[in-house]
Amino acid sequence: MTFINKRHLQKPNFLDSLINRLQEKLSSQFLRNLSWLGITEIVYRVLRLGLVVIIARFLTPYDYGLGAIVMTVREFTLTFTNVGIGAKIIQAEEKELEVLCNSAYWLNWMIFISLFFIQSVAAFPISWFYKNNQILLPIIVSGLVYLIWPVSAIQKTLIQRENRLKIIAVTDSLQNSFASIFSAILAVAGMGVWSFVLPAFLVAPLELIIYYYFHDWRSHSKFTTKHWGEIFSFGKNLLGVGLLKTLRNNLDYLIVGRFIGIKELGIYFFGFNAGLGISLSIINAVSSAILPHLCAARSDWFEFKKRYFTSLKTISYIIIPFVILQASLAPFYVPIVFGQKWVPAIPVLIMICLSAISRPFADAASQLLVAIGKPNLDLRWNIIFTGIFAAALLIGVHGQVFGVATSVLLVHLICLPIFTFWVTIFVFPRLGRC
Repeated sequence: MTFINKRHLQKPNFLDSLINRLQEKLSSQFLRNLSWLGITEIVYRVLRLGLVVIIARFLTPYDYGLGAIVMTVREFTLTFTNVGIGAKIIQAEEKELEVLCNSAYWLNWMIFISLFFIQSVAAFPISWFYKNNQILLPIIVSGLVYLIWPVSAIQKTLIQRENRLKIIAVTDSLQNSFASIFSAILAVAGMGVWSFVLPAFLVAPLELIIYYYFHDWRSHSKFTTKHWGEIFSFGKNLLGVGLLKTLRNNLDYLIVGRFIGIKELGIYFFGFNAGLGISLSIINAVSSAILPHLCAARSDWFEFKKRYFTSLKTISYIIIPFVILQASLAPFYVPIVFGQKWVPAIPVLIMICLSAISRPFADAASQLLVAIGKPNLDLRWNIIFTGIFAAALLIGVHGQVFGVATSVLLVHLICLPIFTFWVTIFVFPRLGRC
């Protein structure tokens, strides 16, 4: 009788199990979408790193401060585009999709044109607030891109609805890469704050061409306001959440620039971008991928639950090791890569970088509330969190830029895990195994 070692019998079973688990994970639509978004973001961030190095060497902290103000204004303005158009189209039934898209197309034009004029007018009191007329024209010019985006906005949303995020990821990567190259050229040419303003306008036509090519939807209706009320009703909570998030993301800039100084704002802005730039890309990729991923399984509660917890696990495997590694290496790579003049920004960079750990989990919880039709709860939480965040910043400002950065870290590491846990047990009160 031939002797058979039992260990040899166990190996194939173990290997088969491992292979099956890997195949199951790789077959996940969420993971594939997240992989495409992540890969293209990494490519972009490699180029972006080169841009930051160039800008850090050719621009002064004062230029950085002016750029921070212009970018903050534009980000605030763009928040008002989130009136629920994209989320409503993603959630819509197939039978109402065409009519909804036509109505949303005209609504997009009304919103973006209005925002261009509002931002142009707001540039005057903003320059007065910061006591600096150098930011007046850049703020106005940065709004010109709003007159291009509505052309292909519906096509982009439909591509997202169809879970073809590979197209969006590649498009974003191409745009960001070209924008980085233009920014570097302008910085070397001594264009100062214009290095932050002009690239977005120069590359905007690229997404119009790509989305028109990859989706055949076209508006064939005359101007209509049908479904506008329905869209606003659905999106009012999303808009509120977006405004509060944007306020939080920029409140530190407003406080540092107004109460500490433009140069100090430049140091803080550099630390924020160098420390949180890549992490925010991953967080944004998660936010873009998770809503359609969850909505596709709403009819199957077990699968819906499984997708959510699998997404959290994926986030933890990606974001936590990366953030810790980046923060720990900051004292070594900042003076070498960016130059000695940015050494004072290292503590700020580390604090802001570590604050990224809890952000994607809270974003996933927010998307979970949207997926089950409870964006109002997300809005209530964001009101509370914004109040806490503002109070912490006003306390931290007494410690200059490091005090502000420390406040950002503490608030995010304490409050966001509480919110994520609460949402999870609210939606899934009986946490069985998925």
